[in-house]
Amino acid sequence: MRVRRSRRAAVLSASLACASALTACAPASGGNTVNLYYAPEENLQKVVDRCNAESGGRYHIVYNKLPRDADGQREQMVRRLAAGDEGMDILGLDVTWTGEFAEAHWIREWTGADKAEVENGTLRGPLETATWQGRLYAAPKNTNVQLLWYRKDLVPEPPQTWDEMISTAQRLKQEGKPHWISLTGAQYEGLYVHFNTLVESAGGQIVSEDGHRAVVDEGAVQALEALRKLGTAGVTSASMNNAKEDDARMEFETGQSAFELNWPFVYASMQENTPELARNVGWARLPGIRPGVPSKSTIGGYNLAVSSYSTKPDLAFAAAKCLRNAESQKFSAINDGVPPSIESVYADPAMAEEYPMRDTILEALKDPGVRPVTPAAQNVSTVLSNMLAPIAAIDPPATAERMRTEVQNALDSKGVMP
Repeated sequence: MRVRRSRRAAVLSASLACASALTACAPASGGNTVNLYYAPEENLQKVVDRCNAESGGRYHIVYNKLPRDADGQREQMVRRLAAGDEGMDILGLDVTWTGEFAEAHWIREWTGADKAEVENGTLRGPLETATWQGRLYAAPKNTNVQLLWYRKDLVPEPPQTWDEMISTAQRLKQEGKPHWISLTGAQYEGLYVHFNTLVESAGGQIVSEDGHRAVVDEGAVQALEALRKLGTAGVTSASMNNAKEDDARMEFETGQSAFELNWPFVYASMQENTPELARNVGWARLPGIRPGVPSKSTIGGYNLAVSSYSTKPDLAFAAAKCLRNAESQKFSAINDGVPPSIESVYADPAMAEEYPMRDTILEALKDPGVRPVTPAAQNVSTVLSNMLAPIAAIDPPATAERMRTEVQNALDSKGVMP
């Protein structure tokens, strides 16, 4: 089997076009030049080259690499957009930024035939992340969803609920077998993702549908109870409270874990680094909160938006559509490990080798969890990440009450640095 490098590994090895997030790249110029600002993705230039060739000279996309980290990407784009910079045409947005950029009037709405083309065949969840107040402001380029990775030699069938996963891990511990549950417990966005998944799986809500009011309902309290139970169950490693995605991946590869909650990039890594372990690893949707009710895994990914300050919006929309069409998404999925947002791509035979778990990914994507879409998404993430860590210290009712106040302050941009 040919093993590609994970997207995460590719991102870490990619060179940057800018010296720092605070230094703007000099945009390319020319009557048909379309400047794309996007995170480092190892093989995206090949997609750009194909789109340029297929345009027949109508446009020429220039790929400007943003910083590696999401905060750096956002900071660079926000500073330039706030200054009305006309040198940016297509923007690569994390799925959580749509509301903020749309509310600030930094990105253009997708309408008419362009909108119809983007919506045709695109999964509902990714489209939700690209929508603000009922209007489409971005085109989903790729999506992502976490799965439960489990040791089939230890657990014949994957646990269906969070409680079952914890009790199974405790039983394995008593039997002297590998038992850790590996996940991202550090105080950052990754912990917020787990919380949101649990809230959505419990049928709860953190923020109102309009994105302006803190809710933090009973479902959110159940999610807090689930996190605290994990934190006090004695089935995580000592480093769990500092773990991010790659830490959880490496921890699972040591062979001491029975379960891992992580993105699909871990599959290629296991195949390359620990092939003997990989042969005993299965995958499933994340465990839910309520018996008989499937989980709603929080989706990630990137969307393409057209800057309000672009002087060539027609060319930018055309170029963006090529960058995220089915052919482009299949190429990026196979070569850079980023799951497609267009449903038909999953049925392509070429996907079978790199994505043996594609049916499970698609099943989760059809019933996803979506982080609250709000102009204050960055503030909400910062507040929640701070309040959730360490998970063993969560006091569900008290923490929920504090959340209602602090999330509302975040929504109102009070006391939080974006």
